[in-house]
Amino acid sequence: MAESVVMMDESGEQNPYLLGVYAPVQDEVTADELTVIGRIPADLNGVYLRNGPNARYPMKGRYHWFDGDGMVHAVHFENGRARYRNRWIRTRAFEAESAAGRSLWTGVMENPEGNPFGNARGLPYKDTANTDVIFHRGKVLAAWYLCGTPYSLDPLSLETLGVDTFLDTLDGDFMAHPKVDERTGELFWFDYGPRPPYLRYGVVGRSGAVEHCVELDLPGARLPHDMAITENHAILMDLPLYQDLDAARQGRYKLTFDRELPARFGVIPRRGHQVRWFEARPCYIYHVVNAWEEGEEIVMDVCRVSRPAPHGGGSPLTRMIAYLKLDARMYRYRFDLRTGRTSEEYVDGDHNTEFPSIDARSTGHRTRYAYNVSVADAETNLFDGLVRYDNVTGTKETYSYGPGVYGSEAPFAPRDGSTGEDDGYLVTFATDSAAGRSEVQILDASRISDGPVARVLLPQRVPLGFHATWVRAEQLR
Repeated sequence: MAESVVMMDESGEQNPYLLGVYAPVQDEVTADELTVIGRIPADLNGVYLRNGPNARYPMKGRYHWFDGDGMVHAVHFENGRARYRNRWIRTRAFEAESAAGRSLWTGVMENPEGNPFGNARGLPYKDTANTDVIFHRGKVLAAWYLCGTPYSLDPLSLETLGVDTFLDTLDGDFMAHPKVDERTGELFWFDYGPRPPYLRYGVVGRSGAVEHCVELDLPGARLPHDMAITENHAILMDLPLYQDLDAARQGRYKLTFDRELPARFGVIPRRGHQVRWFEARPCYIYHVVNAWEEGEEIVMDVCRVSRPAPHGGGSPLTRMIAYLKLDARMYRYRFDLRTGRTSEEYVDGDHNTEFPSIDARSTGHRTRYAYNVSVADAETNLFDGLVRYDNVTGTKETYSYGPGVYGSEAPFAPRDGSTGEDDGYLVTFATDSAAGRSEVQILDASRISDGPVARVLLPQRVPLGFHATWVRAEQLR
């Protein structure tokens, strides 16, 4: 088994996001002969990919979990067999540090003055492409949480193919969570920055080029993380969480949550220019579950954070850990296109769940099931199980990994010939914190409480990370 490297930043503090289940691994591994407990379903064919932060060199200054270099871990399932592979995402910044043999950037907790370069829209931080992976037009795109450059990867070899400019039509950056409509072949995106225009929205057509782009007026710089689409519309966000300008002028990164401002949701025709804003109670939203149209209403399910800026002081590291901790609830908005009114309510006001997944074939259309991770009651972000929500019955089903075992985002993987959004599997990495070993767990999506139908043991630990996707065998062809 490949060993992790004990890594410290320059602060000398014990940073939990560099230790234990988060500790980076340095080896790129390819393994074909994997031990399987149970039996891999013969009708599970495709590849599971998960992105995440994995520091290569000790940071200049203090390390933030979001600072780690992007590394993708993947398991390819074919005819009842599994192959594991992990590779660094070879971004422009990664290559620059490789040539220097050391870290060249400070992270988001430090003054960025002196960083070699930032993103296209003026953020002076290191674009690591470490946040999400999506599949579009035969390639996987890796994206960064603060809006950066989309990097194209081969879905099987994980080779970094380079920057995707969408046939030289992308001018600017690209948000972390673009949406793909598999029925039309379109990809929907936005980007934002510290200077006007604060928000841009665009559409990549079936041609592979940006075919529509519009600037949207905001009252100031914002930090939207996700968006939604429906059959005819896109939904963008203006949320009252933004960078403190006084702190920024002093070279510090500090977020402000303004409870006096409403959360605003902009509904715009997919290829339109006029946005219509709907107001709701103040909050922050990291991740959308899905959205769809019901007559003249748009319904949008999200994981809603009511208090994104925790109270209390302490050291910079203590505050960073508190800010990172997810505390979200399943929530539903209804935007009435006739009256302009917003309705909002909890779908599940009790369970802290996040990193939602749906059947990707139904993005933008009404879905019955959502598959979320359960967030553990712990100091750091740990996913201790999975939750399946049923929109029809209003019920939920849960699965726990067990004591000391933590998982990843679990995308829905349709079985061959699948006819429904629970006719398939959930696939996730799971790491035993005591043993320091990782595996892939495969669960029947229609009965997740039954536990794994198969477990695939991996040759190295997979550090806890961010977002995942499933690419079907038919898409690989």
